[in-house]
Amino acid sequence: MRRRSGLSARLKLTLSYAAFLAVAGALLLAVVWAFILRYVPDNPKGLLGISPNRYLLVHTFAPAAAVAMGFLLLFGLLGGWFLAGRMLAPLTQITAAARMAGNGVLSHRIRMKGRQDEFRELSDAFDSMLEQLESHVAEQQRFAANASHELRTPLAISRTLLDVARQDTTREGDELIERLHTVNTRAIDLTEALLLLSRGDSGHFVREDVDLSLLAEEAAETLLPLAEQRRTTLDVIGGAARTRGSAELLLRMVTNLIQNAVVHNLPAGGTVTVHTEADGDSSVLRVENTGRRLPAELVATLTEPFQRGTERVRSDEHAGVGLGLAIVASIVRAHDGTLDLVPRPAGGLLVTVRLPGAP
Repeated sequence: MRRRSGLSARLKLTLSYAAFLAVAGALLLAVVWAFILRYVPDNPKGLLGISPNRYLLVHTFAPAAAVAMGFLLLFGLLGGWFLAGRMLAPLTQITAAARMAGNGVLSHRIRMKGRQDEFRELSDAFDSMLEQLESHVAEQQRFAANASHELRTPLAISRTLLDVARQDTTREGDELIERLHTVNTRAIDLTEALLLLSRGDSGHFVREDVDLSLLAEEAAETLLPLAEQRRTTLDVIGGAARTRGSAELLLRMVTNLIQNAVVHNLPAGGTVTVHTEADGDSSVLRVENTGRRLPAELVATLTEPFQRGTERVRSDEHAGVGLGLAIVASIVRAHDGTLDLVPRPAGGLLVTVRLPGAP
């Protein structure tokens, strides 16, 4: 927004300092006049023999007072300009950093030195904002690059299959259709996951009372055939855990957690336990599964988009798109909750979701 040009902050402070100093000098002269000259006898003709007298003091004091006032005004302007520059120097650094950030340079940091004051506090807050903004932009760029790569793969496969089919007329059509259906299904699943992740990050949804225990039972019932196919025992225990949020998003969160626990279990057998409870002002959901031992450095990256642990066991039927736990983390953040992933000593993973309880 364009604005009319006005006085700079430094000039305003300079005029304020000079005006304050001039007013203080004028008050001092007024005090001298009021409490000193009033007690001196008046001798308007300046007759000798009466010394001191008001007439001589006024005519001697007035020019000196005028010179002193002029000196105070000049000193106030010069001193005020210098002091204002010193005081506003940190603000100049912050402004320069803000301009650089506006031009796309997010790696610059002010790192203002000196003792803590309002300007240093503003500088530290600005540096923290730049650090978070740079991290967020880098994450978005990495996410966009990964998403482009993941979407390009099924599209490239589809184009290759169509090219082969067009050149080879003897190829069976049913096999081609089946492979194209598989590839397109993966592309559709990835697109829906990206849209869901974006919706969770935006945080725009209608909040309502939701019971995590009911969502856990619904998700477990849906995934029971998958658990039976993999000979995995799926148990849902615990009590009511009420919170406020989007029932659709929270159901997807619970479903993703249970599905990951089942798919990333042992190739055959194992258990998955889903536990819900109310803990003070929070509602807690825990999903625990057996499986291979997971290193801590791998667990720390599982919530990043398109991160598939190489040591995690997955079947070809459930290759996934690498967004399951990323969507969970996004939904938890949108609901002002916390997500903790802890590897079990005996193998497997313990995931704990803590959300604010419903009032």
